[in-house]
Amino acid sequence: MGKDSRKTIVYSALEVANICGVVNQTAINWIRNGYLKAFSTPGGQYRVYQDDLIEFMMKRHMRIPSDLVVEDKGDSAGTILIVDDDKGLNNVMAKYLTGKFPDFSICQAFDGFEAGVQFVEKKPDLVLLDLNLPGLDGFSLCSRINDSDEFGKPLVFIITSLNDEGLEEKVKKMGAKEFYRKPLNLVEVAGAIRKTLNIL
Repeated sequence: MGKDSRKTIVYSALEVANICGVVNQTAINWIRNGYLKAFSTPGGQYRVYQDDLIEFMMKRHMRIPSDLVVEDKGDSAGTILIVDDDKGLNNVMAKYLTGKFPDFSICQAFDGFEAGVQFVEKKPDLVLLDLNLPGLDGFSLCSRINDSDEFGKPLVFIITSLNDEGLEEKVKKMGAKEFYRKPLNLVEVAGAIRKTLNIL
């Protein structure tokens, strides 16, 4: 399920409010003030396209529920999980990869514990994993991915701002496929994903 099929999913102002964790009137005010794109039904009710809601939430660095970004696994070619507590970067990567790989489900996790849940539930094919995470850190996750079948043995791309000597060698011994330092070159990362997953 790609971007066009997501575009047909619409939400009422109340559903937007529930997703964003605000009261209904706040969502209505966002729409009336032009902050959130919407259209009106013949009955005068506001409706918001899913893509417009995701874009609105990304711009405001709001936590995006996984079911807004992730499409049905049955309709996707595979799953890519992004694990980074930098919400801005995480959201930018999710949006970029969704555009580059529309047939893939793009999942997000913002800490190690949430990532563990996503690993078990989604069984991603590939994970972009930050090392410096709250909760269960990236080193522990990388080690568990390599040593256990519980996470489905995804390919691991490490993304980090750490500059420790020998770090790349260390994580590759733990099973990481690729290693990237921040700031990321998303074109390079996407190219490696395409090559690694044999995406035409």
